Amino acid sequence: MTYVKSHLEDFIENLYTKISITSPEQLDIELIARRLNIEVGYSHKKSKCAELDGIMMIRLNENLHKEEQWQEFAHEVCHLLRHSGNQTELPFPFVQLQEWQANSFALYFCIPTFMLDEIELPDNELEAIAEVALTFGVEYAFAEERLERWWIQKAGFLYGQRSNFPSRL
Repeated sequence: MTYVKSHLEDFIENLYTKISITSPEQLDIELIARRLNIEVGYSHKKSKCAELDGIMMIRLNENLHKEEQWQEFAHEVCHLLRHSGNQTELPFPFVQLQEWQANSFALYFCIPTFMLDEIELPDNELEAIAEVALTFGVEYAFAEERLERWWIQKAGFLYGQRSNFPSRL
């Protein structure tokens, strides 16, 4: 049995590979936006995205910390690349679904599995979370949630390999 990446993990890895983003040091809003042909602007208003006449645009809240801007950029990229239509015209449950999808996408976009797999993390859970937050430029709680998902995926794979359930690290 081998570990099989999710569709989302494959999508993000293929997207990054296509635009030659292969390491955490390259995870930069301006670089990625340029390579994806997304125009990025900043204002004091809430972050949002739009596509007008084939031009993709993201407006980020300039008052947010760099880590929050990166996370919101990823969230908005999901809406541009994987959703269509105007949320103001959608039924509320569908809007909720899209927001859940964009939040999940952001976790994997900001901390891609193929990059995370290459990092040697400390054995201490708190230190590992801090290392991921620093390496990928995200908030601590965001890194914690992403690592939690990664550990669950790895544990599920390993559980299928042997009878005893493995520890996190």
